[in-house]
Amino acid sequence: MKRWLLVFLLLGVFPQWGWGQKASVGGYFEPQLMGISLKNHFYQLHSNKLRVDLSSDISEKVSFGANFDFIRYSGKTHWNALDYLPESLTQSVLPPFRPFFRFTYKDSIFLDNAFVRFSFHDADLTVGRQQISLGTGYAWNPTDVFNQKNLIDPTYEQPGHNAVRLDVPLGTRYTLVVLGTPGEDWQTSGKLVRFKGRLGHFDYSLIGVETQWEFTDFQRFKSVRETRRLVGADFAGQVFGIGVWGEWASNWMKQTGRFTETVLGADYTFNSGLYVLAEGFHSALGKSNYHRYTISDWMQFLMGQKKAIARDQVYFYASYPATDLISVGCSVVTSLSDGSVAVIPLVTDNLFENVELSIFGNYYHGKEGTAYASNLGNGGMVRLRVYF
Repeated sequence: MKRWLLVFLLLGVFPQWGWGQKASVGGYFEPQLMGISLKNHFYQLHSNKLRVDLSSDISEKVSFGANFDFIRYSGKTHWNALDYLPESLTQSVLPPFRPFFRFTYKDSIFLDNAFVRFSFHDADLTVGRQQISLGTGYAWNPTDVFNQKNLIDPTYEQPGHNAVRLDVPLGTRYTLVVLGTPGEDWQTSGKLVRFKGRLGHFDYSLIGVETQWEFTDFQRFKSVRETRRLVGADFAGQVFGIGVWGEWASNWMKQTGRFTETVLGADYTFNSGLYVLAEGFHSALGKSNYHRYTISDWMQFLMGQKKAIARDQVYFYASYPATDLISVGCSVVTSLSDGSVAVIPLVTDNLFENVELSIFGNYYHGKEGTAYASNLGNGGMVRLRVYF
């Protein structure tokens, strides 16, 4: 109740302040229904999400932005990850440890972003909770240690992170980005340096990161945190009208060891409006034989603590404007490591001005234990978004 009151004060009182006279309020309302057929049962999870965006140009050199999210769930909100995992792994989990695999969708109200940006003559400084987007990949981003994309909808907005960011232009072609995320002390705080440039028709960047990587060891049921150091690079451009991009990152950690991740992709739009995209992803942290997937591998992947469970994957996407308002498309994700496939058809309809309806399907095909095994369940999702 106190959090609701705080938000109403922000929306009601701020516009009365001097700077608030130039403030703008926007956002969207998003009801969503997800259904899944699992072990001869059909389950539904429904959510209502309200996102409120605030922004204001306080002065010529100072601007403010914030995003509040209100999410309420109904339907099947309690889930057990063991229902999705191979029986060969779940049968070894003793009863006292089974509660660790349960998770619940809980109603939430939270401040996703809140930042102030100072524009100086030679640099921009952004302080507060802000979105950090790194890399050029569509479905996977090896250089992004802050976010993990959902393969059903890779373009969905990413959460905010507490950070201080400095953008320093170096002439007209280059930019230096220095970013820090506060931790318990300097050692546990995140540090990032990124150099961005342009060469011909290509943009590129070089990046170095040191941060804390936290994950759960579900074989010993304990949390692990270790220092992660990353160096990487990315590029994006065009060759003969074909968009091409790539990302590469090398990681060092004391316990996990060293591993690399690489993305290469291309896209093209035909005169008819047909858009096609293909992207390959290699992760040395993944495994090439699905018989070697452990219960920790599965849980870390489901919890977003690692980007993939399989070593080599390919993502395909195609879309076509069926009418001026309706677009049809389909994504296909295949694990080259174990032969499993996920098929995700999509229909998007701009019903009215500022009203968008999206319908996703979700079909898995693969042996039990593979990355996109049939036993993971098939279903779909309907999402309505109304902007205001």
